[in-house]
Amino acid sequence: MGKKDPSKGGVFPNAWHIPGGGIKEGETMEQTLIREIKEEVGLDVTNYPKVRIPIIGKGASEKTLEGTGEKVWCEMEFNRFEVHIDDQNANDIKLHLSDDLVEAKWFNKEALSKVEQIPGGKEFFEEMGYMQKK
Repeated sequence: MGKKDPSKGGVFPNAWHIPGGGIKEGETMEQTLIREIKEEVGLDVTNYPKVRIPIIGKGASEKTLEGTGEKVWCEMEFNRFEVHIDDQNANDIKLHLSDDLVEAKWFNKEALSKVEQIPGGKEFFEEMGYMQKK
């Protein structure tokens, strides 16, 4: 999961979230997934199996636009995917953060319940079975 730099704007800057972002015109969701993961954490997932998760989240937040500092209201739909990386390749993963993220970290099931996440994040992990429901 990643954490954004609060001084650079964006949404939910003080919460942990799964890397992702908006779909550009003409992109498929899978193309967006590949681009966003590469941009945010430097990982190319092009050749790994990807499975779309049918749990779609929604969120809304004030967003500060980088450069202008203008504040806008942003309504989002969270389409999620699982990327399946075999154990041999997973052990070799080195993340390279973009200027969008200031921190990235892997969380085990116990730690997921203790960190601040974007609205709906914990509920998503509970529904997926990665966290116990409270």
